Amino acid sequence: MAAGEKPVLAKYRDRMDKAVAALKEEFGSLRTGRASASLLDQVMVEAYGSMVPISQVGSVSVPEPRSISVSVWDRGVVVSVEKAIRSSGLGLNPVVEGQNLRIPIPPLTEERRKDLAKLAGKYAEQQKIAVRNVRRDANDDLKKAEKDGVITQDEQKRMEGEIQKFTDEAIKRVDDALKTKEQEIMQV
Repeated sequence: MAAGEKPVLAKYRDRMDKAVAALKEEFGSLRTGRASASLLDQVMVEAYGSMVPISQVGSVSVPEPRSISVSVWDRGVVVSVEKAIRSSGLGLNPVVEGQNLRIPIPPLTEERRKDLAKLAGKYAEQQKIAVRNVRRDANDDLKKAEKDGVITQDEQKRMEGEIQKFTDEAIKRVDDALKTKEQEIMQV
């Protein structure tokens, strides 16, 4: 925010919305009992001298509920894709069939479900911290604007109240997303 400029609350709300969206994206990479193409979104493959997302070396599809298929475009990268999936920490073992990889999704054990639920909780907590950091930045900007005489003290208090309302809404959405994901993970 430039000096002498009135704070715009919409940009803080937008940053909080982005934190919630990032959480939902992270949740997409968490494995539940069902196959999902987004499960492999976080997998990086060493190809052509650099690390690239799996979607840049092949197409990912879900032919049936308990398996994922990856059609690798370049035959020379098949081994790298297989290695990346095995070492991704998702507990998946791809089967190579030419330039295609078939990845069966094994059912989750109770212990693995609990670990995934804990990981989901950790992701949610990181995004709650991000939302609170946005609130802190907003409040700092409001205090600076009031000190510089751009807004009155009453405006500052009113805007701080609105920022707190945005924060509460964002935290509630994070909690709701976590609750939904935990139910999805624990569902047998």
